[in-house]
Amino acid sequence: MALWMETGSEPKTETEIADLEAISALKESTALELKEKGNELVKKVKKHYPEAIHCYSRAIDQKALNDHDTSVLFSNRAHVNLLLGNYRRALSDSQDAIKLFPANVKAYYRAAKACLSLNLLAEAKSYCESGVGKDPSNEELKKLAKQIDLKKLEQEQREAQVSKALVEAKDLVSAIEDRRLKLGNAMYRELTGLRKPVLDKNGILHWPVLLLYAEFMSSDFIEDFCETDMFSAHLDIMFSESCPPLPWDKENHYSRDAIELYYEAGSGICLSKSKILRYLLEGTAAANVESIGEEEKDAADGSPYDSSAGSYKWVKVNEKRTLHDVLNEPNFIIPMIPVFYVVSKRSGFYKDFITGKWRPPA
Repeated sequence: MALWMETGSEPKTETEIADLEAISALKESTALELKEKGNELVKKVKKHYPEAIHCYSRAIDQKALNDHDTSVLFSNRAHVNLLLGNYRRALSDSQDAIKLFPANVKAYYRAAKACLSLNLLAEAKSYCESGVGKDPSNEELKKLAKQIDLKKLEQEQREAQVSKALVEAKDLVSAIEDRRLKLGNAMYRELTGLRKPVLDKNGILHWPVLLLYAEFMSSDFIEDFCETDMFSAHLDIMFSESCPPLPWDKENHYSRDAIELYYEAGSGICLSKSKILRYLLEGTAAANVESIGEEEKDAADGSPYDSSAGSYKWVKVNEKRTLHDVLNEPNFIIPMIPVFYVVSKRSGFYKDFITGKWRPPA
């Protein structure tokens, strides 16, 4: 019987030939039945999709259909894999369908859909163009091509935004390094949010500056403190007679002539270049970029600052100095944005503050 023939041998008798023809017809009939069953399952709810894939796979394994019909099976299985989100399998099936029958337009469409879902935009566009070449009137392929063009444009815009954010952040880091400024971990993030310094077109740094009234732990912001500005210029405006009094300053202790500014000396650890860059990228299009090109060069934080006295202290700010000069002090570690503490010489709190009996909350 034909079933016992060696592989590759030719049938010799009429019986063997008849047996082989019967086996081939049975396989073909089985494959077609499996194909139809798969088609019916696809029309049902999603839970039947894996069974549909199984039917198409069994039909393909029969190896009983011509190239055109087998191409349809691969294309149908690609369709179900697309519905299930198995995009790599859908692409592979579509490619097999195209190899078997290059005129299978649905296979080009499904290959393009899979590539689009995998963000392989150049390949997706190529499959669309090839499909339209086979069927110039195919509106589905033309519509898909427009979707691909739109996603490509969005991706290019996104890449441009990421590139711009990276360049701006790296320029900021370079400006900070050039000035030999030391940056440490951010403080009071609930107050500062995502505020960051800005480098203008003339290479001048503009800092957001947090002012904390230590006695009441109330806060104020100078949104744009140019590094070349003196402290007195900003304080004259903030505490001018035209400005309303501070709501909690019932005894008017915090007048222009009574306030003093201090910063905390040598507090914290100087951060590495890569960590500073990561901070500056927060809230930008490049916030989630995996590699910023600095990790290998500078992965470790610096050493904790150790003041000569080895003790906690406040340093009074000379209001006639510029922000740049104060930030450049060797014992000033900027907690990502400058923080200064405002106290009044008239308040009873003043003595506790300058003698170090008060410290910022942890």
